[in-house]
Order: sequence, then C-alpha cells, then structure tokens
Amino acid sequence: MGFFSRSTTATATATAVDPALAALTGMYTIDPSHSGIGFTARHAMVTNVRGAFTAYEGALNLDGTDPAASSASIDVEIASIDTGNADRDGHLRGADFFDAERFPAMTFRSTGAEALGGTDYRITGDLTIKDVTKPITIDLEFNGAAKDPFGNERVGFEGKAELLRSEWGLTWNAALETGGVLVSDKIKLTFEISAVKNDR
Repeated sequence: MGFFSRSTTATATATAVDPALAALTGMYTIDPSHSGIGFTARHAMVTNVRGAFTAYEGALNLDGTDPAASSASIDVEIASIDTGNADRDGHLRGADFFDAERFPAMTFRSTGAEALGGTDYRITGDLTIKDVTKPITIDLEFNGAAKDPFGNERVGFEGKAELLRSEWGLTWNAALETGGVLVSDKIKLTFEISAVKNDR
C-alpha cells in the first residue's frame, strides 16, 4: 500500500484502488516532535559527523485514489542546525556555509514520484539552499498509518538522500597536511516523518 504512484502497463486497464489507501486521502501536517531531519558529513577523511535541523514545518497532500497526484513540502530553519558542538554550529550558520542571517530557511517542494515496489518509493523535488535551487531525489519507505491514543490519524515515512553541498554553493573547506580536505563534499540526509491528518 502506498501513495506516490500506481503501476502502469502497455495497455490501458482500470486500476483498482485499495479502499484502505483511499481512506487516507487528505492533507497532513508534519509533526516535528515525532519527526527528524538529519545529515552526515565525513570529517578529516576518517570519521563521520552527524547533525540535525530541529525546527521545521511541512505538509503532505496524499491522494489515495490517484497516488501520483500526492505532493510534499517542507521549510527548515537554518538557525536550528545542531551538531552537538556550539562552535561548529556557529560556523555552519555563518557566511562560510549557510549564511543563516541572509538565508534563514531552506525549502523542499516535490515535483514527482514513482513506486519502486512494495512500500518503497522515490520522490523528486526542488531543494533550495541560500539562493540556489536544484533537483534532489529522496528514496522513501512508507511505514504505515495508525490512529494514536489522542485520536489523530497518522502516517509515517522514512527516507534518505545524498547530495554534493558544493552544488548549492556550500564550498568552504580546509586542506589537510596528510592530503584530502576537512569536510566532505558528499552529504547524506535522513528523514523520519510522522504526519497528522488535518481536521476537515
């Protein structure tokens, strides 16, 4: 059961809609207190540094009768970056990296998606960091739907993506005496999303 795409064949045939899936159609708001947006970068060529953005808001528009019409958007506050080190976080917020004072948010707007089989999906969209907008692909797994003890209808997804930060103008680095650079260009992103269905 999934949202983002229905399989097609060479001949035009009617596609049955799963009633359980159709019932989940609607607008959902991402719940930041039960979600997470994380990233990993290689440091000094030998280890990984992990961090997260702790302030963001977003929405999912899920269409269970025409899953390919579903969409997603998210806005992230750059100043909320947290790697567990205040000096490093300050550097990341500054002009060498995100320049949070001039560009306080990064955004994602989906442009399309496809089913990969089972509960696996691939969603594409435009990621804007600073004044640069480029496409990004996110591999997603639909974790299911449930009603929580407070009566909220929830859906869950987890996902991952990779990008080259230099393509968004995040080019600061420092050379190592032993060769290589201090911070990797490749960044790995992870997503844990819990979203609550809006009241009609």
